[in-house]
Amino acid sequence: MSVQYKFPEGFWWGSATSATQMEGAANAGGKGKNIWDHWYEVEPNRFFEGVGPESTSDFYYRYKEDIQLMKEIGHNTFRLSISWSRLIPGGRGEVNQEAVKFYNHVIDELLANGIEPFVNLYHFDMPFELQEEGGWESRSVVDAYAAYAKEAFHLFGDRVPKWFTFNEPIVPVEGGYLYDFHYPNVVDGRRAVQVAFHTMVAHAKAVEIFRTCDISEGKIGIILNLTPSYPRSQNPADLRASQIADLFFNRSFLDPAVLGEYPEELIEILREHGHLPNTENGDRELIKANTADILGVNYYQPRRVKAKEHLPNPYGPFMPDWFFDNYEMPGRKMNPYRGWEIYEKGIYDIMINLKENYGNIESFISENGMGVQNEERFLEDGEIQDDYRIDFIREHLKWLHQAIQEGCNAKGYHLWTFMDNWSWMNAYKNRYGFFSVDVKTKERTPKKSAHWIKEVSERNGF
Repeated sequence: MSVQYKFPEGFWWGSATSATQMEGAANAGGKGKNIWDHWYEVEPNRFFEGVGPESTSDFYYRYKEDIQLMKEIGHNTFRLSISWSRLIPGGRGEVNQEAVKFYNHVIDELLANGIEPFVNLYHFDMPFELQEEGGWESRSVVDAYAAYAKEAFHLFGDRVPKWFTFNEPIVPVEGGYLYDFHYPNVVDGRRAVQVAFHTMVAHAKAVEIFRTCDISEGKIGIILNLTPSYPRSQNPADLRASQIADLFFNRSFLDPAVLGEYPEELIEILREHGHLPNTENGDRELIKANTADILGVNYYQPRRVKAKEHLPNPYGPFMPDWFFDNYEMPGRKMNPYRGWEIYEKGIYDIMINLKENYGNIESFISENGMGVQNEERFLEDGEIQDDYRIDFIREHLKWLHQAIQEGCNAKGYHLWTFMDNWSWMNAYKNRYGFFSVDVKTKERTPKKSAHWIKEVSERNGF
């Protein structure tokens, strides 16, 4: 079979996951508590079927077997995150040597199998003690993060050239401080803006430290979930709605991370509504001087918006939604299991935007994937026939290929995720993996998509 869609030499084929979602061993190996461990203790009812983060997919004990499987299906790269509360229990001070041993083993095992580790420092998992101090609202937590980043670079930078400061930093802002789906369940626009700003300061501090570490061929960046905002129509009111949605949900992190400054229009909106963050002298220069070398792009679904139907409640909390309404486009293609629209061209639109407006920064698709509930419906002869996932990946890759043909600097594609993992409040409700995981026995079984991606990776195309 000839390869119709050929990807550039050295293209990164792999997958992504995070510590809390797959390591398990939440109370083992000297790990401290993070906000997920705590929230599950106090409100287990908020988690799907009451499943918490204690054991998740058990990677802590099964990483050797898992890395073997990654190699078998053609991975040449894999993104994981370090658990801050495992490496430095409590978030400050003593490094936990058991954690150092674990991460060293994982990194060495990946390298021994020809898989390059991409390491992310923060994936929604604030150490609980630091959250008690205010989490990202607190400047001292920003400093604690910088010290943690320095420690990680020092411990693992000799073998890991690619680093990321944050994954989807907008999500803890939305979930924790606006829309009540992450701990600490605060609904307060001003505090949300402060959290977002301090996250960017923490990112810039980590980048600054990284550049003094002399990591050979080292690159550091950030992973953003970019969701193109499509207006319902070309009416100026709809266009403005999509522009503001874009400011809040994409450009609030993309512009400072890549261009080193915030969009003037976003600053204006926040000023007008009395929601500017507290800043310190030197913050602006710090962010300007420490932009990302590389950008991870997570893309799942588009955002479609229209002008507001009704004026916002003047007594309600300040929200991005004051400026737009979500729009359900008739005839849109849906993932009926997750309730998300599938719009493959979105991946191309993001890449073209990065090329035209963000200096064509080196980037890759760091997450893309399809969550489906009760996948055992598709079990035949012991294998889940997830043709819907294969179609989903293939159609997105076609658009990514097109973007590369047009000169976009996209270097790879990582699926979310390697094996079914625990997904925050949704626990194991929707499955995303190339491998299914039996929640009781933790047994891994390849799905049809695992065989498919192996072939794509080996041929560097399809």
